[in-house]
Amino acid sequence: MQPETRPISQEQLVAKVKGIYTGIVMVEAKCIEVDNKQATLAQADPSSQPKLNKEQWQALIALHRTLLHEHYDFFLASQHPSASPALRRLASKYAMPARMWRHGIHSFLELLRHRLPASLDHMLAFIYLAYSMMALMYETVPAFEDTWIECIGDLGRYRMAIEDDDIRDREVWTGVARHWYSKASDKAPTTGRLYHHLAILARPNALQQLFYYAKSLCPVFNTDNAQGQYRLPPLDLAFVRAHGLLFTDKNIEKFQPSVDDFLGLLDNQIGRVTRKFMEQGYYIAVSNSVAMMGFAAKDNILTREISPSKEVDAQMQVDTAENSAAMISFRRAQALSNATLEIVLKRIGDPNVLPFIHVTLVFMYTMARHQGTMVYLQDSFPKQLLLVMLNTLLSDYETPDVIEGDKFCCR
Repeated sequence: MQPETRPISQEQLVAKVKGIYTGIVMVEAKCIEVDNKQATLAQADPSSQPKLNKEQWQALIALHRTLLHEHYDFFLASQHPSASPALRRLASKYAMPARMWRHGIHSFLELLRHRLPASLDHMLAFIYLAYSMMALMYETVPAFEDTWIECIGDLGRYRMAIEDDDIRDREVWTGVARHWYSKASDKAPTTGRLYHHLAILARPNALQQLFYYAKSLCPVFNTDNAQGQYRLPPLDLAFVRAHGLLFTDKNIEKFQPSVDDFLGLLDNQIGRVTRKFMEQGYYIAVSNSVAMMGFAAKDNILTREISPSKEVDAQMQVDTAENSAAMISFRRAQALSNATLEIVLKRIGDPNVLPFIHVTLVFMYTMARHQGTMVYLQDSFPKQLLLVMLNTLLSDYETPDVIEGDKFCCR
């Protein structure tokens, strides 16, 4: 038996939304006032800061909880199935999701963070409160699903960051944050900020960190945020060092020795880690591809050629002379990428290198679709080794007529 529901008129909805919004403005102003006041105090000498007692913290949490509840009521009313398109647009028009996060959650979280460790219990309580509210938003207000997903990831990262006592809890919350950021990046693959967050969560896996930082810098493949010491495996250390030297263009005399170290270790690494190289190879191939694009630098020849706005962007002047700084950097990255590929392609019959080859071919296919790129790529590309590898793979294919047919053609 379904519960009885009463129909609501457009006029009633409009009046309800107006009333809720008026309440939001009032509570929001109070939150801004108290958060700014506490933030100002936090910048003063820590020894002179007045400490908040339990009742004061609870009052601040209650104030921000009220704002979150008001926002929830606003979203339910403005996104009601009976709401007109104009009413539904109000949340976007007045930037309500962003305001909810900024004034209802983020500013207060930062206030709590700056008062650690004294505020730890209160920060935990507020994170759980905000997390449950954002999860409720995710379930009931799908119009802004992308925003809720990223907010939940942010809350998971805050919770992870303050967990110092229990390593298992820290790992759990790292996994929670990574899950939601990955979900967000799947829905918005060109948002570099999300890859930056994932890179932070990838510690201490330096190879995975480089992969995510590279993606955050290069929205063509996919940040506003983009621009501890760990004991790393030798191959990871050499590879990350080589890319770091490429990126900074400093101490570049150390670049080739780092490349040589990496290449000297690579073949044995593939054979030693077996299936794990499926993941590692994917990271390496993406990182090398992004490096060839100069980490999205405007003076990189590939970045220039595939830029949608290259015909109208007069600022993207690229010096194609081989002795120019941009071309020298490109050739270094290209040499690293091709030398890596040559080692991988010689591992005939090893299925663990297929993800690396797949990423490399996707990169070359993408480049080939843009006029002017292949003249810089094709001459040094190890075509003969690739043909041998692909023909070997084809020999095991039982129905070659499928891939030889017109329907399979990629155009």
